[in-house]
Amino acid sequence: MTPGRFRLKNSERVLEIDMPLTELILTENIPGLGAEADVVKVRRGYARNYLLPRGKAYEVTSGAVRQLDALKQKRAEREARELNEAEELARRIGKARFIFTLETGETGKAFGSITAQDIMNRVKNELGAEIDRHKILLERPIKDTGEHEVAIKLYHDVTAQLVFQVKSAEEPRERGAEAGSAAEEAEKKKKHRFFQRKKEEKKETE
Repeated sequence: MTPGRFRLKNSERVLEIDMPLTELILTENIPGLGAEADVVKVRRGYARNYLLPRGKAYEVTSGAVRQLDALKQKRAEREARELNEAEELARRIGKARFIFTLETGETGKAFGSITAQDIMNRVKNELGAEIDRHKILLERPIKDTGEHEVAIKLYHDVTAQLVFQVKSAEEPRERGAEAGSAAEEAEKKKKHRFFQRKKEEKKETE
């Protein structure tokens, strides 16, 4: 279907209605439409009610065309800034080592999973960076313990690699129990040596 045309369907026939379009020059990056200095065709209502009042576009006039070079420079500066920010964030993500925990049963089966939303929240909390969860290339939620690596698409040619560990929530308790048992055993040995020494001292005095 051509731009500016949509179809109305009823039980008997399909009506095609042409929507009037207008050409505009964008003054800023608008996802899904274009970037600075792009000449785009949009519906007149969208142009009149949103793009033009907010200064996001100019009508195509001789005066606006003369501003194209300035808009192209603005676009180049923005893209260079975004690229530098993405590369810096990619380095920080590459150095990060997160640990996630999962509740597991006696058989080791996980209850719950690590999702793209979980990773997005951890990056925000630990690194202070806002990323779109849809840019986290996770095919399916993670339900296995161990080391995992996930790619995060930050910019056109910038992809970060996040390496993290997934551990069972039971592990800290198990290690705590082992530590407690070891401490109890050491205390018993200490008491045994104390009473043994007392017995020896008593024999010597006799």
